[in-house]
Amino acid sequence: MPTEELKRTERPPVSEPPPRTRGRWKALVIVLLIGVVLAVAGALYWRYAQTYESTDDAQVDAHMSAIGARIAGTITAVYVDENQFVKAGQLVAETDPRDYQVALQQSQAEIAQRQAEIQVQSPNISITETSSQTNISTAQADVATADAAVGWAERDYLAAQGRLREAEANNAKAQDDVARYKALVDKDEIPRQVFDQALANAKGAAAAVDTNRAAVEASQKLVDQRQAQLAQAQSRLAEANGNAPHQLAISRANVAARQADTQVARARAEQAQLNLSYTKIYSPVSGVVTKRSAEVGNHVQPGQQLFLVTQLDDLWVTANFKETQLKHVHPGQRVTISVDAYDQKFSGYVESMPAATGTITSLLPPENASGNYVKVVQRLPVRIRFDKNQSGMDRLRPGMSVEPKVMLQ
Repeated sequence: MPTEELKRTERPPVSEPPPRTRGRWKALVIVLLIGVVLAVAGALYWRYAQTYESTDDAQVDAHMSAIGARIAGTITAVYVDENQFVKAGQLVAETDPRDYQVALQQSQAEIAQRQAEIQVQSPNISITETSSQTNISTAQADVATADAAVGWAERDYLAAQGRLREAEANNAKAQDDVARYKALVDKDEIPRQVFDQALANAKGAAAAVDTNRAAVEASQKLVDQRQAQLAQAQSRLAEANGNAPHQLAISRANVAARQADTQVARARAEQAQLNLSYTKIYSPVSGVVTKRSAEVGNHVQPGQQLFLVTQLDDLWVTANFKETQLKHVHPGQRVTISVDAYDQKFSGYVESMPAATGTITSLLPPENASGNYVKVVQRLPVRIRFDKNQSGMDRLRPGMSVEPKVMLQ
């Protein structure tokens, strides 16, 4: 026993760390390793996050065409129902056409009436032209006749003046004979019978002078009358020449007015034909019917919406990115689109950048100049287009929430 105790005293025991210290070292190493892994993972994630921009404020959009009534009427038939697919040009509803059929018949009758009036008025042009030419010719003949009558009257006047001068000369000679025979008969140098004959001749010559003077006055009045008739005939000729083009223009204007009335009637008939065609309501596009409000018996007004057709063959995504996210976003970048409703991702691309923020284009845009200004990060609607011919696109509907991820590289 003493020897063994001595040996123990000579060899000092080997020191070993206690178990609690070793556990602390292991925990520290693990923590360091986890920290390194997290740091590396964080760095990798940060680098990856710089390669894309995403937002959960996005939804599927599509063109939605409203189908409404173009005329007033009562719905007599509806051929489609909610959520039914329709093709472009498909008949979807009808309204009562009878009122518009009557209006079309009335306008067609008005066209026939206006055309008959044109047929009645058209011959008046040639009739008026012929009548005007006849009036002008007649007036010209009257002028010629009146001019000739003036010539004849003037010649008669000159002849009457000649006869008056001749009668005055005969009367002067007869009066001289009476004076000579008076002296001779007083001296009984000639017979009384000769004197009486000379006296009778003198009286006859004086009477002839009076007669011819009256004839000259009558001829003068006749010349004045003929000249007045000539002036009247010339006036009628001028009137005929002046009225002829106006009368012809009036006849042509009457025909033109009837033709214009016919055009108006044809326009009314075309409008009536259009209104009649509007009693049949067709879908302008292909798509799925929604918001049907048309029911048989309802009275509709022009512009009243009856259906809404969603065009599912042309879908896109409206992604409302924050303005701070759009620094590196531009058209053409690839996009991965996750749809909340389905466990499926779709591919697409940035089609266009917005023209304004959503608040500016709202019904009541903010007015920063009034009130207290608080800066708010704005959102801008970016349009993202789906790639074509992708599986599952037929299940997408406008309004579905999606999360697009725009690849910035």
